[in-house]
Amino acid sequence: MPAGHGLRSRTRDLFARGFRKKGYIPLTTYLRTYKIGDYVDVKVNGAVHKGMPHKFYHGRTGRVWNVTKRAIGVEINKQVNGRIIRKRIHVRVEHVQPSRCTEEFRLRKAKNDQLKAEAKSRGEVISTKRQPLGPKPGFMVEGTRSRGVGANGVAARGQSDGEPRFNLTDDNKLESFAWWCFH
Repeated sequence: MPAGHGLRSRTRDLFARGFRKKGYIPLTTYLRTYKIGDYVDVKVNGAVHKGMPHKFYHGRTGRVWNVTKRAIGVEINKQVNGRIIRKRIHVRVEHVQPSRCTEEFRLRKAKNDQLKAEAKSRGEVISTKRQPLGPKPGFMVEGTRSRGVGANGVAARGQSDGEPRFNLTDDNKLESFAWWCFH
């Protein structure tokens, strides 16, 4: 482990650009609109040294609390000893991207609103709560007698079409069964 404890120590791989992701920064990064209250993911771009957040915030999700000319003010939770503090940092737009953390919630909300509107038109009241799946329904297993198949793909001896291997009703057959068991 390195001895240095600098501001950007141990970030050789953390801040490195991805494979085939080097080069110019797409214009979408600069043209994207951020509003107060949006959720953003902090993802440091190693090619831009200005406005770079500390390595702790890399990969964290926060909420926008301020928008300036070239930077975004992001509020991120940080655990310090036994408490969680809301830290407010300013990060350049190259180091943030819109978060998808609320995407599933927004889709579910739109779907629930549609279901409620349909139920209201029918004169019903429905519950949109998510419920656990619960146990699977029971069923009966139908058993069939199958022929035993040997290693060479041929039916085992005495087991053709589901017949029992030995019928022990005769003394002679009992002797042959005993001989078969011990030889």
